[in-house]
Amino acid sequence: MKIYTKTGDKGKTALFGGTRVPKHHIRIESYGTVDELNSWLGLIRDQNIAKEYKQQLEKVQDKLFTLGAILATDPQKAILKNGKERLNIPRISDDDIEVLEKAIDIMDESLPQMTHFILPGGHITVSYCHIARTVCRRAERMAALLYENEPFDDAVLSYLNRLSDYLFVLARKLSKDLKAEEVKWIPEKKEE
Repeated sequence: MKIYTKTGDKGKTALFGGTRVPKHHIRIESYGTVDELNSWLGLIRDQNIAKEYKQQLEKVQDKLFTLGAILATDPQKAILKNGKERLNIPRISDDDIEVLEKAIDIMDESLPQMTHFILPGGHITVSYCHIARTVCRRAERMAALLYENEPFDDAVLSYLNRLSDYLFVLARKLSKDLKAEEVKWIPEKKEE
């Protein structure tokens, strides 16, 4: 299989199912942002963090490939006339979302209660986590826009929403594990 095909040289690309769309199409933006998120998660996994977080992130990366495949599929080409799926793409399940929720709950139990917003930073690994969280939120916004125009399995949106929560709590947990300071955001008072 060749890496370069030259079929995208004119600014168009193919979705699963063969439909060609501009590379700036919201569907491409959606799964491209999921791909970007996946790369950030790989960078976090490469850091000196606990094995359990590395394993969780690897499973999330796998789910993001599934999610990307769902977003990359032309809904008009996904189902055959007899009602069967044309492309064998896995699904995001309620169990996948629950895995994130359980991980969030476990990490959150060991953290101090939040009383303020927290400024991203404190340690490079924590900062990577916050970047991944914001990329996840962008992926969620892109997918939500796509969903309004071309609906797909709404578990994708739920998964992205929960994943951004997971990444926020993971950033807090890593701050604690790495003994990094969490800087609270306390708005400056206006002088009158």
